[in-house]
Amino acid sequence: MTEETPGFDEKPDVPSGATPEDAEPQAASPSPEEAAAPAGDASQNVGLVAQLDQVRTALHERTADLQRLQAEYQNYRRRVERDRVAVREIAIANLLTELLPVLDDIGRAREHGELVGGFKSVAESLETVAAKMGLQQFGKEGEPFDPTIHEALMHSYAPDVSETTCVAILQPGYRIGERTIRPARVAVAEPQPGAQPAKAEGGDENAAGGSADSANAANAANDKENGGPEEG
Repeated sequence: MTEETPGFDEKPDVPSGATPEDAEPQAASPSPEEAAAPAGDASQNVGLVAQLDQVRTALHERTADLQRLQAEYQNYRRRVERDRVAVREIAIANLLTELLPVLDDIGRAREHGELVGGFKSVAESLETVAAKMGLQQFGKEGEPFDPTIHEALMHSYAPDVSETTCVAILQPGYRIGERTIRPARVAVAEPQPGAQPAKAEGGDENAAGGSADSANAANAANDKENGGPEEG
């Protein structure tokens, strides 16, 4: 008599009315959360793209602001440098303007031969310093008169000039760069007015006089041939 091992020949209980396939285990179907996972990832990607666009837009705006700020700073630096140079030139011009009478005295002393000894050294040193600061002297005899840089104090006529000319420098002019701080004070001469027409008129008068003399001579010759003029 054999003993049966309990459990091996036992079959699982199948409900009444169920088929054998129902007794087999079925694969688990996906849950609603798992089915909705791909749609959630797509939505998340769209949100990330939108955020990235916002970040890029903000970056472009900040970059434009930074470039505008840099341009304004560069313009500010150039404006400050220009103003600094202008203020410096004005200060130098004011200082040298106060020294012009001293330079005029030095020039007159040099013309009269009085620039000698220690005074000569001091005068030359002062002129050197003024030249280093940009002071330039101008004004020469024989140059054409320019009202923008010359001031005419004397006027005359001369036959040997073809235009208004500076014939004497009464006081030299000074400039700093392109800026004139004092015009040159000069004596000018203009061409003799009506010089050419006067010569022509004189020639016409001589010609007319010659014609009259010729006519008188001809009349005298005719009278002589006719026995002279009749006496009344």
